Parts: sequence; C-alpha cells; structure tokens
Amino acid sequence: MEILWINLAIVFIFAFFARLFAMPVFASNIPVSIKPNKFLVFVALLSLVAISGLRANIGDTYFYKHIFIINEFTWDFIISQGDIGFGILQKILKIYTNDPQIMIFISALITNVLIVTVLYKYSRLFELSLYVYITGGLFLVSMNGIRQVLAAAVLFTATKYLINGNWKKYILIVFVASTFHQSALALIPIYFIVRYKAWSKTTFVLLFFSVLIVIGYGQFSSILFSAIENTQYGHYQSFSEGGANTIRVAVNAVPIVIAYFGREKLREIFPKSDCIVNMSIIGLIFMIISTQNWIFARFSIYFDLYQIILISWIVKLFAERSQRFVYFGIVVCFFLYYYYENVISLNIKYRSDFITFFS
Repeated sequence: MEILWINLAIVFIFAFFARLFAMPVFASNIPVSIKPNKFLVFVALLSLVAISGLRANIGDTYFYKHIFIINEFTWDFIISQGDIGFGILQKILKIYTNDPQIMIFISALITNVLIVTVLYKYSRLFELSLYVYITGGLFLVSMNGIRQVLAAAVLFTATKYLINGNWKKYILIVFVASTFHQSALALIPIYFIVRYKAWSKTTFVLLFFSVLIVIGYGQFSSILFSAIENTQYGHYQSFSEGGANTIRVAVNAVPIVIAYFGREKLREIFPKSDCIVNMSIIGLIFMIISTQNWIFARFSIYFDLYQIILISWIVKLFAERSQRFVYFGIVVCFFLYYYYENVISLNIKYRSDFITFFS
C-alpha cells in the first residue's frame, strides 16, 4: 500500500501546483477559464501510468497476463471471445512482444491519458478531480476491470459531443468503446436521457424507479438475467458476492445532493453542466441498485468519471469564505474513505517487479 500512498501524494501535489501555475484562457466557448500547467499535469499523469502499468497484481491482472501469454490471438480466437477491440490491441502487441507487462502498461497508458485529458478540460479544480479519481476508488478499479475502464475512458472522450448534442459522433465513439467492453452500448439510450435539463421530472422518475427496483429486486433480477443468459454476460447470473457497501452509496450521493441545492449557481458558473449532473445521477442510481447485487456497480464505472468532474465544481457553489473549508472537507473525507476501502475493507497489497522500494 505504501506505493499507492506515495502515488496519491505525487499526483495531488503536482496537480495542485499545475492549477496554481495555470494559464488563463480567453475563449468564450469553454467551461473552464484557466488551464493547468501542462508539464506539471504530465508529471502527475506519469505517476498514474507508472503505478498502474508496472503492477504485478491487483484484481484480474494475473489472469489478463496469463491470457496474453498462452494465446496467439488469431482472428478466429478474437471474434470468438467478443470485445474485438481489446483482442486486436493484444494481437498487435503480440507481434512485438510476448511480455504481458507491456500489455498491462499500454492499457494503463491509454486509460489514464484519456481520463486525465478530459478532466484537464472540464474540471474546475483539477487536482481535486485527480485526488478523487484515486481516493474514490476508480483508479484501483482500472487495475482490475481493465477492459471496462478502458471502454469507459474511450467513452469519456465523447463528453464534448454529449454536452454539445452531437449524437452522431457520440454514438460512433460508443461503438468504438463497445469493442473493448460490449456493455458500453448501454450508453446509447442513456445519451437521450441525460440531454434533458437536470432535476427535471425525468430525474425524479429515474430515482423513484431505482428505489422500486431495490424493493422488487427479486422480480427485476429474474427478468434481467433471463434477457442476458445467452450473451457473454450470462455468467453474471451466478454472481453472488453480495451488495455494494452503503458507505459507497453515500459517497456517491453527497456530491449530488450538494449539486441539487446549488443547482442555480452551478448553471450560472457552468452553463452546460446538466449532462454532467445527469450522468452522475444515473451513476448513483446504479449504485443504489448495486446494494442488492454488486454486479450493478460495474455499470456505474461509466458514470463515476462524470461525478469526478462534478465534485471539482461543487466547492464553488459555496460562499467564498466557506470554499476552503469545503475543499479540505472533501480532501479529508475522501482520504478516510480511501483508507477504509483499501486498508480496512480490501487490505490491498500492491506489488511490482519494477517498483521495489518497499518490497
């Protein structure tokens, strides 16, 4: 865990100074009027990529490595496995190397570069977004569900088209993302839902149905798993690791509640925030449902990135004299959550064959 703590410190410090030495931007069509120092952002990104890309364990890392070693990735094999984008990526890498660490590193590189690039453009407090990316758990998840977070990162690059209403380009990127994880296709109907004004009747109807699903989970799960039993996700029916922790649900809910009470000011300082808020709300809905079965938390991966953007703006919803207190409150609370989740609950042990300072 020591390496992960050091990574958190490096990323937060360099991202903080990146914003401190930011340059003003005078264009009128962008959400953030300052851009963090690119060199310092690069250093923070370098740490993220190195820690993720040089790992030897965490979640499914071993199995991804094993699959890369034992298979030749013929076209027949790639097509039979589904998610052909990830198969093609491995096929290309296999031409040059049989070292699975290269595959892990390239996946980490693509994922983190795409995520940090979008956060750089849309986060009001850039360092807070990267801090929450780590302490909120998504960075760790990217080392476990490699394909799905890679798909989410690709989809995240479509934020511009989501906000501007360019559905053709958005759906094109959804199809690209779905070649890494087919669940990304669920974001096509989501596009038409989140384009509505935040906190409209649609929002409350969705929240109401999420509660109904929790209450009637038995019937809902029977219908859902029957629908997917003949797909590559049919094995989820036998998934029995329990529901998501209610603390996790609370972590997702608090920023959204704050955004609700500050909704008018948020629209004032970030006029195109409705899509960001709606995506965050849908992520919360999946987290509520996941209290019945953790597998639904996997869908929230696509929406957690938008909540990271949202958190970077909610500090500015408070009176100026209170903003520092709120800022440090977020830092402390997410630090405690990170400790609880990774040390107490999951007891994460990071190992690397390359980063061996504490081995």
